[in-house]
Amino acid sequence: MNMQSKNEGSKELQKQDLEVRLLLEAIQQIYGYDFRGYNQAHVRRRILHRVQNLGLKSISELQHKLLHEEHFIEILLRDLSINVTEMFRDPGFYRSMRLEVIPVLKTYPFIKVWHAGCSTGEEVYSFAILLKEEGLLDRAQIYATDFNPIVLETARKGIYPVSRIKEYTQNYQASGGLQSFSDFYIARYDSVIMDHNLRKNVVFAEHNLVTDNVFAEVHVIICRNVLIYFNKDLQNRVLKLFADSLIKGGFLGLGSKENIMFTEVADTFTVVDASEKIYKKKIVLGI
Repeated sequence: MNMQSKNEGSKELQKQDLEVRLLLEAIQQIYGYDFRGYNQAHVRRRILHRVQNLGLKSISELQHKLLHEEHFIEILLRDLSINVTEMFRDPGFYRSMRLEVIPVLKTYPFIKVWHAGCSTGEEVYSFAILLKEEGLLDRAQIYATDFNPIVLETARKGIYPVSRIKEYTQNYQASGGLQSFSDFYIARYDSVIMDHNLRKNVVFAEHNLVTDNVFAEVHVIICRNVLIYFNKDLQNRVLKLFADSLIKGGFLGLGSKENIMFTEVADTFTVVDASEKIYKKKIVLGI
C-alpha cells in the first residue's frame, strides 16, 4: 500500500468516526438513548453493517433516515443492543453460583436479584431454574432490566426457538442441573414456552445502565458480557452503580471476559471465583 492510499484510508476512517459521533449525538438528543460511551469499534462495525444491508452510500444517509423516518430508531436499537445470549451460558458460572453463592442466599429470609442488561431473557430463566431447584424461587424477587423494550417483550413472553433446546439442555446438564430440562418448558410446534411459574416473581422493566441511577438494593447482580462493549469510563460508572445497588455481602456476576481488576471499584469487592468472574461486596469496606 503506497502513502497516498494510506492517507486516503485514514481520511475515510476519520470521516466515518465523525459520522458515527454525529449519529450517536442525534440518537441521544432526540430519543434519549446514549451510546456515546460504547466501544467505538463495536458501534462503527454495527452501524456500517446496517448501512451495507440497506444499500446506503454513507452513515450520513443512515442519519437522514433516523431523523425523518419515525420507526427507524427501532432498527438501530436492535443493531446497537447486545443480544448475544443463551440458556445457562457458560455452565461453569452456574455451577459456581450453586456451590458458592446459593448457600449464602439461603441464610436470608427474602432475596432480590437484578439481571442488568437481560436482553431476551434466557439467562434470567436460567437463574430462576437454579433458584427453583434450590428452594429459593418462592422467596426471591427478580428484576430483569434492559434499555431495549423490544428484547424485553421477548423476555417477558419466554418463548424461544425449539431448535436451540438441544444446546440449552446440554448447558443445563453441564451446569449441574438437578432435573430434566424438559420439566421447565412446554413445546409448541417450532417453539418452547418457559414454565410460567419461573416468571411469577420476575419483574421485567426498562432500565438504562448508561443514564439511569441505582435500581434497587439487591443481594445479587448478574450482568454478563455487557461491560466489554463499554469504554473504560462507562465501565467504571456502571460498576459503581452495581456497587451502590448491592447490599454489603452481596454478589456480582460478570461475563467470562470481564473483571473488576484495575477498575475504580476493585477495592470494594473480594473475589469469590476468579475464573467465573463472581465477586462479593465487602461487608466492611477497606478490610
